[in-house]
Amino acid sequence: MPLQDPFTGKETFLDGPRLPGAGGQAAILDGHRQRLRAFDQLGEKAEKCGIRADKDRDLVLVQEDEVGLLELADPDWAALGLAIRDFRRWLPIVPFEDFGFNLDIDDPFESHTAKLRRIGGGVEALAFIDDRRSVYKFFHFREGGDVGAGFEFTPGGEGGLLQATAVPGSYRMLLEKLRLIHLIGIPTEVVGITPEGILVAKQTLGQALPEKTDVSGLDPQCLIPLPSRFLRADRDHPRLVFLDGEPWLVADTHDRNVVVAEDGSRRIIDLVAAPLPREWLAQQSLFRDWIERARLDPHADVLAPANDDEL
Repeated sequence: MPLQDPFTGKETFLDGPRLPGAGGQAAILDGHRQRLRAFDQLGEKAEKCGIRADKDRDLVLVQEDEVGLLELADPDWAALGLAIRDFRRWLPIVPFEDFGFNLDIDDPFESHTAKLRRIGGGVEALAFIDDRRSVYKFFHFREGGDVGAGFEFTPGGEGGLLQATAVPGSYRMLLEKLRLIHLIGIPTEVVGITPEGILVAKQTLGQALPEKTDVSGLDPQCLIPLPSRFLRADRDHPRLVFLDGEPWLVADTHDRNVVVAEDGSRRIIDLVAAPLPREWLAQQSLFRDWIERARLDPHADVLAPANDDEL
């Protein structure tokens, strides 16, 4: 049964270290899907109205009353107004102060608040815990509008090697990443976004692993090790994951990004991910063939077994 989030009053299925049941897990996943659908719909409707932006930060922060009287003048603007309100339903704007932070100081994240205690953080986000032991992550944006991280792919040498380099990401990729973490790792909700552009996520609390714990064998059925003859990444533990049937690169699943959940399972709490480029895979038959075999058998060899008739 859903609870109320203490900061937004909205429905939540996460409460401290307790893992949600199957119904809660499915409801959270549906929220991720609906949010991405609404964001894509918003982008399409905005483009029809001639609104385009290099970064998606302006789009993700659009207010419900942004188009105002224009909705009455043109069907395309009316459709955009509906898309904005639908998106705001799935990603509400939550005042930063509602989490107990003080905007009047130079670095409001520097210290604890009356409601949240800081427990960690990295380049992309800072993590806090509330009195019910739920984890809240605040994804801060960079100058220019980038947020989170993804991968940029470039040919890396002879033999069709692909080089994956971590780069600043977009809000849509961050929303996609949070859905992926929920699917293959720790339960993860999206709480909302502040007017400043700080996206807030909520996660189930897990126990940190001892430093330098070997996580190379983490769920090989889902996180399939990528052969180095096909791809090199500048982040640890590059893996192949299928998201909606599409092959993705997932990496950075080191010991600090993995916790032990209350049921004893190891769960990913953060990662860097991006879909493998289709146009490049179309030109690389060996890599493409291995991906299709790994889809059926995560332990598939790099090269397909020889056909006896061809020997």
